[in-house]
Amino acid sequence: MRILVISDIHGRLAKLDRIKTELANADVVVVAGDITNFGGRDEAREILKPMLSLAKRLFAVPGNCDLPEVNELLKELRVSLHGRSSVADEIGFFGVGGSNPTPFATPQEYNEEHLRELLESGYSAIKECSTKVLVTHSPPFGTKLDLTSSGMHAGSRAVKAFIKENKPTLALCGHIHEARGVARVASTTVVNPGAFHMGYAIVELDEDKKVEVELKEY
Repeated sequence: MRILVISDIHGRLAKLDRIKTELANADVVVVAGDITNFGGRDEAREILKPMLSLAKRLFAVPGNCDLPEVNELLKELRVSLHGRSSVADEIGFFGVGGSNPTPFATPQEYNEEHLRELLESGYSAIKECSTKVLVTHSPPFGTKLDLTSSGMHAGSRAVKAFIKENKPTLALCGHIHEARGVARVASTTVVNPGAFHMGYAIVELDEDKKVEVELKEY
């Protein structure tokens, strides 16, 4: 399976024309949150529309900078993984949006216990799939993927603990724009593609659960 991963669009679609072929060629497109920049459902719909027209299959979670009404839109579009799950080519996708608390009081922040509850909710329906892909907005705590420019780790402890306990094959995240990269948590490959204006990621996931990641720029 070829997965195209983007995150932290924040309403900025100027680079989309440059990846139209990539979008169309991917088996699954994943949007890991912050679709808008403090926007609601109408803005999110306009941002997702061109991607939905190109993608064979698209999954998304909201980010901490998306208003809660975006969650309902994602459910209506049947692309939501926020406390939910879906199966594509026998691979189970599940996840959680928003973030653990930040200093900025953004629209969708949850305590770690609630993040865990949402993760469990999504996981329950696909836990029998042999290959599982976790999609979160927050990266796992204490990795290079949650390291801010000020040197602080800002990821989610609940996400990290869940990965260590349940060992999904792949975990996709965003949130910390400057921390784009690839890391390992236990046996799981974790990818943060960085903010959309910086680039995106292409992940190849084969039937033997081998994962290959390419971080791409425009």
